[in-house]
Amino acid sequence: MSRLKALKAALLKAEDAIKKALWADFHKPPFEVDVTEMTATIFELDHAIRYLKSWMKPLNKPTPLYLMGTDTHVSYFPKGPSLIIAPWNYSILLTIGPIVHATAAGCPFVVKPSENTPEASLVIKNIIESVFPPEEASVFLGGKDVATELLAQPFSHLHFTGSAAVGKIVMKAGAQNLSSVTLELGGKSPTYVDATADLKLAAESICFGKFSNSGQTCIAPDYILADRRIYKALLKELKLNISYRYGATFEDRHGDDYARIVQRPHFNRLVTALEDAKSKGATVEFGGGSDASDLFIEPTILTDVPAGATLMQEEIFGPILPVLVIDSVEEAIQQIQQLPPPLSTYVFSKSVEQSRKLSAGVRTGAVCTNTTLLQFIQPFGPFGGEGNSGIGRSHGEAGFRAFSNEQVVLRRKWGARLLNFASPPYSRTTTWFTRLLQKLS
Repeated sequence: MSRLKALKAALLKAEDAIKKALWADFHKPPFEVDVTEMTATIFELDHAIRYLKSWMKPLNKPTPLYLMGTDTHVSYFPKGPSLIIAPWNYSILLTIGPIVHATAAGCPFVVKPSENTPEASLVIKNIIESVFPPEEASVFLGGKDVATELLAQPFSHLHFTGSAAVGKIVMKAGAQNLSSVTLELGGKSPTYVDATADLKLAAESICFGKFSNSGQTCIAPDYILADRRIYKALLKELKLNISYRYGATFEDRHGDDYARIVQRPHFNRLVTALEDAKSKGATVEFGGGSDASDLFIEPTILTDVPAGATLMQEEIFGPILPVLVIDSVEEAIQQIQQLPPPLSTYVFSKSVEQSRKLSAGVRTGAVCTNTTLLQFIQPFGPFGGEGNSGIGRSHGEAGFRAFSNEQVVLRRKWGARLLNFASPPYSRTTTWFTRLLQKLS
């Protein structure tokens, strides 16, 4: 508990340094750091500090009739030394978050921040080293070679946030040492907007979820499936909202309230994918401009994007938003099912029945109705994906459990000789006794 409180204090003390570092790394606006990094991380810390004692309590289990005379409880123990490989897109939140869980569970840990945000990684190193002694925590800076060397070590648990491709490497490394893993990956998180939706609200929520952090968010709305009846009206609202948030012209949007793309290879990938979509018939409804010298891509809306375009095959992870036309919730479900399970799915509808139908029809880590991103800061809801979008769960109690081993303790209080009926020498009494146990199950 004292480590968690000290970590919170160190994080708050380093707030200005964090904002300067993220601005230097990819022009992340300080106010956006407040909302999406600092506040969300403090939520996670405060939740753990408040509930840790209850998480640690042994959990009593019911006793079935055939085990009468016994009682059972489950205790939680640290898994042991753990490795946390963190991403760059939310450097503070997605590094400190699993550190909170490891600390709450009592696991010493090694953390490897991302090399793509070197300034923020250095601040993280300073924070961790100011709170934890060397035998409890270490921070290793560097690139893929450092991560590869760390993965070769026999850690008890591996926590990785990033792409599915790298997640497979982490899981393979874990298999070599029989380490447990938590993988927070991503995928193409769809957004379904039906004919009953509040379009102004939908546009506000989608634009916030999509264009915060310049779209570099693993649970950002990846593409929209819009009912044909409201398709044009939704496009209008999206354009109005982008203009309101970021400016009406390219020059206005190229301002200080909007993050840049983190590195040149990421910028090149997005520009290439945009050109690929246009060459295959996609229409730029809004934006589409970029500035290579500043790694800037303005908020962009596309229509008529064919299924074969790169933007519809891979997670976009940038400020480009395809809007597709559909005619029913059944068609939305069918389109979503054609891709691997996403980390999140968003629904905008006033119809509870429509929302439930989509929720029941898709495999996804979370379904959010009439909002975006908020599932990430709901500490009572375990966060994670399925298959390509992740393995395991984190946040709140689920994060504590991920770094903990469950130990079952069963105690016989009376009736120890009852088992003699099921022991040699076997007889008809043995059969009678086992049949009795079956009836009591």
